[in-house]
Amino acid sequence: MTTVDDTLKDMLRTHPGGKGALDEDLIARCVEECDRCARACTACADACLAEGEVERLAACIRLDLDCADVCDVTARLVSRYTPDSADLTRAQVEACALACAACAAECERHAGAHEHCRLCAEACRACERACSDLLAAGL
Repeated sequence: MTTVDDTLKDMLRTHPGGKGALDEDLIARCVEECDRCARACTACADACLAEGEVERLAACIRLDLDCADVCDVTARLVSRYTPDSADLTRAQVEACALACAACAAECERHAGAHEHCRLCAEACRACERACSDLLAAGL
C-alpha cells in the first residue's frame, strides 16, 4: 500500500519543474510535519475553547489558529516547490518555524494542566525542526 509520504515523494521526484538540489525526504518531512502541526493546532484551539477557563487560554487559542494557518500555507507552498519560487518558499518556511516556536512556547505554558496543549507543543516543535532542517539544507 502506498502511503501519503511515498505519494508525495513520487510527486516531487517526477515533477518536471525540478526541486533543485533539495532532498525529497526533507521536503516531504516538512510538508508532513506542517500538515500534522496544522491539525494539532486546530484541535488544540478547539479543546481550549471547551475548557472552563477560556479567557486564560485566549493567547493559546490565537497562536494555535495562527500557527495552523501558517502551517497549512507552508505545506502547500513547499509541496509545489520549484526553483522559480525559492525566495517566497524560503520566507514562508522561515515564518512557519517562527510561528511554530511561538505556539509551542505558549502551549508548553499550559501543558501541565492540559494534555492537548502538551501534544500540540510537541507537534509544533517537530514542525519547527523540519522547517529548520529544510532551511539548513539550502532552501
